[in-house]
Amino acid sequence: MKPEPTPEKTPPATKKAKEPTLLVTVSKHAGRAIRDFDMIQEGDKIAVAVSGGKDSLSLLHVLRHRLKISPVKFSFTAVHIDFELSGFDPRILIKYLEKEGFDHEVVKVSDLKGEKYEDIGCYRWSRHRRKALFELADSEGFTKIAFGHHMDDIAETIVLNQFYRGEIGAMKPRQELFGGRITLIRPLAYVREDEMVGLARKLKIDSMGQSKCANDDTSYRMKVKQFIREMERTNPAVVKNIFHSLQNIKQDYLLQTVNQPDVFFSCPKSA
Repeated sequence: MKPEPTPEKTPPATKKAKEPTLLVTVSKHAGRAIRDFDMIQEGDKIAVAVSGGKDSLSLLHVLRHRLKISPVKFSFTAVHIDFELSGFDPRILIKYLEKEGFDHEVVKVSDLKGEKYEDIGCYRWSRHRRKALFELADSEGFTKIAFGHHMDDIAETIVLNQFYRGEIGAMKPRQELFGGRITLIRPLAYVREDEMVGLARKLKIDSMGQSKCANDDTSYRMKVKQFIREMERTNPAVVKNIFHSLQNIKQDYLLQTVNQPDVFFSCPKSA
């Protein structure tokens, strides 16, 4: 009697890698902000400003997730501006981008070359970085530049402008520049910083380091950040309230002078 043939084993179905739950949550917040502020349109070519820090790198993962589920098709490229200063090795960042399969460009800029790293203020560092991003976008046809700023960053900017510049203003989630030729977008505008910290840990990118100005940890922005954190101890809604305050302006209670005011406000140049 012949033995019955052994049934062929069916190969297990290939399972798609499951996205971290927190990435999906952050992506949902980003999707709502993208819709609310009309940030991304069909066919957009987006340059994502990547410093190497947790927020900009996490934004790459968020945009990749949005591409998987959004009916609007767009493309994005990670762009790193390399001032060739001490304190950050871009090769670590490049290796990570290659491993993750993100399209990327590294632009070397000599504007600050020869200067001492510790002497470069955050305002100058940011201004030269933006200039390089604008020039790249113009030359390579990027329609949008995306930044990894989250809700806490925007709230801090509102307070920073009031405290040190005597004005009311914020980093807008969507801002057109140069007659609409370039648009800045901040898809993480509805995401809190603690969510970004958690996501970076899940993605294992929280310890990579980043290219930033030398006095970032002692800047006026850091002082404002610490002040807001102190306020949050008694009111956890402080950041959201600051963020929404620019959408809830009481026109009747704004100062309106009839004559030129006698008092002129001054602020530190490095603010």
